[in-house]
Amino acid sequence: MTDTYTEFLEAKVAFDRTYGHAISPDEVHPALFPHQRDLVVWAVNGGRRALFAAFGLGKTFMQLETLRLTLAHHGGGKALIICPLGVRIEFAADAKKLGIETRFVRRTSDLDGDGIYITNYESVRDGRLDVDEFTAVSLDEASILRSFGSKTYQTFLASFGAVPYRFVATATPSPNRYKELIHYAGFLGVMDTGQALTRFFQRDSTKANNLTLYPHKEREFYLWLASWAAFVQSPADLGHDATGYDLPERRILTHEVVVDMTDDHVDRDGQGGLFRNAALGLKEAAAEKRLSMDARIVQMMTIVRAQRAADLADQIILWCDLNDEQDAIERALAADGLSYSSVRGSLDPDEVERRLAQWKAGETYALIGKPVMLGQGMNLQQCNTAVFVGVTYSFNNIIQAVHRIHRFGQTRPTTTHLIHANTETEVIATIREKWARHDDLGQTMTNIIR
Repeated sequence: MTDTYTEFLEAKVAFDRTYGHAISPDEVHPALFPHQRDLVVWAVNGGRRALFAAFGLGKTFMQLETLRLTLAHHGGGKALIICPLGVRIEFAADAKKLGIETRFVRRTSDLDGDGIYITNYESVRDGRLDVDEFTAVSLDEASILRSFGSKTYQTFLASFGAVPYRFVATATPSPNRYKELIHYAGFLGVMDTGQALTRFFQRDSTKANNLTLYPHKEREFYLWLASWAAFVQSPADLGHDATGYDLPERRILTHEVVVDMTDDHVDRDGQGGLFRNAALGLKEAAAEKRLSMDARIVQMMTIVRAQRAADLADQIILWCDLNDEQDAIERALAADGLSYSSVRGSLDPDEVERRLAQWKAGETYALIGKPVMLGQGMNLQQCNTAVFVGVTYSFNNIIQAVHRIHRFGQTRPTTTHLIHANTETEVIATIREKWARHDDLGQTMTNIIR
């Protein structure tokens, strides 16, 4: 009985558990950089690991090699990379460099033998592809799951219990996104989400669904996190030469357009106001975006024309949130005789990739899309200018989209323009506050891991 209880206690405090295979660094493809090689060895050995690596550190290469070596040491089987729409072209290009064959599938009936398969999140979410068929699974840019809604997000991550080897690869999340991190731990099978919540967190009585670390548990929490998640901002974090990994200057410019703030709205109680409130909630912010759309499109074209005057050969990315905005952007560019590749969620995935390939080949000037669709996982640093034709409270969407061009591999300073109405000052203030907190906490996490 004593031995059983001792084992129970040891299991409660055991952090660094491994589920994978011990491999030699020499087994990793020589094309990988030293920091990528080290992370692949660590991930394959662990069997259930998260690679939280900064934008441009090579998560695509690392996932492909991790799955290849995992299958080789397991003795065969099928591996699956689940990624956002449009990102499979990135995997196909990198897999070719490594001599790895990948196949894109949308449903279980598409499977044909062992090997590495690629699919989109929608195929798994909608039940078309049975994940129990796979020996290993890697979630690429898993933070996109948040856009599916909380319930789907949690259900999705809980559906991989029969898969022996599980991996997550996404850009470094803010260390204070506690629920996201805990759900990843649950997906990996590192710790039950309920157990993690009870062990490390106290409820915030002043704000629903807000978690606060117990002060005496903070160090333990981050040590636990470091046992299954690698937070890497630079090769230097792992003791390697970081030459060539110095990011160029990043400029974020805000442009305020002035719209009429008088308010003729009357609520259901018959109460009205003279001016619209600049402190907007999510619903009000969406309505405000429609009211200021024409003015924001005018400002966008001012930026576009200035960029064209400076360099006719350069390209641009135009981010939007509403379908009406996307329509208006297309009309404005067409009126100036400018070509574009406009990507929408209603398009067939093959057409999405055709348009992306068209822009990447330099055949069109502007790439138009929504951050929720194209802001994750894409390498778009062939250009260095992006414009948010509108802004929202979704800081994650904004920072992910910004890093499509400001990432390792970018050789020029980048400029991102944020266009907002004078009625959206609260949105801009919230974004700035979250950005500062993200940078501070990211550095704190790096220091702790070191």
